[in-house]
Amino acid sequence: MNAKLKFTDRYLTLWIFLAMATGISLGYFFPGIAQVTRSFSSGTTNIPLAAGLILMMYPPLAKVDYSLLPQVFKDKKLISVSLFLNWIVGPVLMFVLAVIFLKNEPDYMTGLILIGLARCIAMVIVWNDLAKGNREYAALLVALNSVFQIFSYSFFAWLFINALPLKLGLEDFRISVPTREVTESVLLYLGIPFLAGFLSRYLLISSKGKEWYNRKFIPAISPVTLYALLFTIVLMFSLKGDQILELPMDVVKIAIPLIIYFVFMFFISFFINKMMKVPYDKNISVAFTATGNNFELAIAVSIAVFGIHSAQAFVGVIGPLVEVPVLIILVKASLYLKQKYKNQ
Repeated sequence: MNAKLKFTDRYLTLWIFLAMATGISLGYFFPGIAQVTRSFSSGTTNIPLAAGLILMMYPPLAKVDYSLLPQVFKDKKLISVSLFLNWIVGPVLMFVLAVIFLKNEPDYMTGLILIGLARCIAMVIVWNDLAKGNREYAALLVALNSVFQIFSYSFFAWLFINALPLKLGLEDFRISVPTREVTESVLLYLGIPFLAGFLSRYLLISSKGKEWYNRKFIPAISPVTLYALLFTIVLMFSLKGDQILELPMDVVKIAIPLIIYFVFMFFISFFINKMMKVPYDKNISVAFTATGNNFELAIAVSIAVFGIHSAQAFVGVIGPLVEVPVLIILVKASLYLKQKYKNQ
């Protein structure tokens, strides 16, 4: 059976554009909406937004089969390559692109770096299936990245935002992220849905069975991620009605390094594995896991640390807007490369 991109996923870029337009329209025609939004806050936390961000993260984490984790380390060589690509090559490449393209705009630069540190745990299975990758192996890598992210994201944020710019003498980059706040954000927006996803899988499979869980429960909760993402975007852009004329050029400015990142990460990953004579199906699983990013986490951390009005959160929203069409093209490229594999 041929894998097909679901209607909602295929047109994700369109839904994001519509959500942005809706939010901007609300902010432009109803400027009092900002005061209404703030009225639902407790301290620095906007309660509806926090609930939306947690809900956004829950379905992808409920899909992860954590029982597969012990199998990850059977193929030490390939797992080592995957970790190297995900946690060294990916963050470093995004950092370099952020410096090259956004050096004079440190807020956007920070947002781009936060995306590079958030490894994909959601859409990677979709891209993997479309490109005829090894689904079980992709699931293994997603499980590994999910756990690794909880323990490493705060350290990487400190390293790439607080430490490296100073070491490299980027005088204009005067932004630092409070490590404690990032850690709290990760525990709140990744830790809670991670625990909820783990318990859902364990308890519901125990009582209802694995087939019911995968065929009934997961399809029922999957749309929640999209709805929560669109809700977040509408809320964010409703506060940007006064910036409507600036936004299109800013989108382009952020999209360029993102497109370069996706293309470079995919082909770097693919050809490293090809040189190691990794079979196509596993190669593709590693390549798409390394190429995609967890924009939900990047958006959540940006909003929690810098605020819903922040440029960093705006960059996070542009991420999936760019990712979907680019990765659809990369799926087609991977199927072409599969044919080349057969002929060699």
